[in-house]
Amino acid sequence: MIKSLALAALATGLSLPIHAPASAEPDAHNGTWSVELVTESGLCNARYSYALAIREGQVQLVSGSAGARVNGHVGADGTVGLTVSNGTASGTGTGRLQAGTGAGTWRVSSLCSGHWTARRSDTRTAQAE
Repeated sequence: MIKSLALAALATGLSLPIHAPASAEPDAHNGTWSVELVTESGLCNARYSYALAIREGQVQLVSGSAGARVNGHVGADGTVGLTVSNGTASGTGTGRLQAGTGAGTWRVSSLCSGHWTARRSDTRTAQAE
């Protein structure tokens, strides 16, 4: 359960300021992202790895703990905001994506907190209009 909460925290914890151009395309961050959470304090394991998909600004869990739910959004400027829940536990994360990388912070209530990093793991494909 703590692992799932850390995932939720990761999803919500992307939050080191990386500046993207204000004119970024709304779908510029579409694709699959490999995300690593590092615990800096609390009861969670030291590291967690997950795969998240971004499509038209919405974030979805691709791989991670069974039962975990991710609800999040990525703005055109790369700003990320997420909530993750698993059972009665939930966490949040904030951060920013730019080009093929990203970073931020995450927190699972008073259980644990840390930082995350992300790297696009697939190439963005052109979308028909």
